Amino acid sequence: MSPSHSGKGKESGTARVLGSGASGVAELLVFHPVDTVAKRLMSNKAKVSFSTLNPIIFKDYATASVGRKFLSLFPGLGYAAGYKVSQRIYKFGGQPWFNDILTRNYKDHFTSAFGERKGKMMMQAAAGSLTGIGEVVLLPLDALKIKRQVNPEAFRGRGVFRIFLEEGTTLYRGWGWTMARNAPGSFALFGASAATKEYVLGVTDYSKATWTQNFIASIAGAVASITIAAPLDLVKTRIQNANFEHKVPGLTVVKDLVRNEGPTAFFKGLTPKLLVVGPKLVFSYTLAQSLIPFFGKYV
Repeated sequence: MSPSHSGKGKESGTARVLGSGASGVAELLVFHPVDTVAKRLMSNKAKVSFSTLNPIIFKDYATASVGRKFLSLFPGLGYAAGYKVSQRIYKFGGQPWFNDILTRNYKDHFTSAFGERKGKMMMQAAAGSLTGIGEVVLLPLDALKIKRQVNPEAFRGRGVFRIFLEEGTTLYRGWGWTMARNAPGSFALFGASAATKEYVLGVTDYSKATWTQNFIASIAGAVASITIAAPLDLVKTRIQNANFEHKVPGLTVVKDLVRNEGPTAFFKGLTPKLLVVGPKLVFSYTLAQSLIPFFGKYV
């Protein structure tokens, strides 16, 4: 879950898996098209103008009907489902687990270093960072999702199992950049959310925050996370959307981007992400916060 525990975990592992998994499925169905638009904008290396938006976003369906255009924003839904549901289960269920470990074993260290109040928030943020680093295990599913969204030619009619067998470790391409993105991004997500609850909203027991308080805190955390991670996220996306046989080093991506597109290109696609991150995160956050306790009554 998002930062919601001030101490010991209150829900069972099964309840966390069921609740966070259901929130991931719902989020995917609602927000996958927007994610596709953001990925295509980030992968576009040409100058973006109002006249070029249509072919950039809809690709081969730029002249199709409105209905066909909309459906074209759901490429790789199977890969996206595998990634998004797994990611939400891991992130929403893993962060409280890491926080429980830090609370049991290192609470005194955090308290002595930051004080009781700040120490609790730092544990939330550190637990989020550890969760984000470990998220690299899901990288193959993320890579397949991105390629299906922006570079479907890379599949050449191959199924997912054949791709796993043939490509192997190339699906972990960009793993270092992914960890570099996730560590500060998840730290900011859970840390800013906890800080907002603690200092702005006056919530000391995060598990008792109201829906409105969760809404405000989750948007604050999400905006901080997405903005901080945006440059590294763009580099990761450029690495992953290349053809399987074309290995592109991260530093090469950075140098080419700065030389050809300028430093501001690191924030390409940031606006669509920020526009959707509020409703997207509050949607999944609210569902997870509601469903996990619900399932906790039965499992």
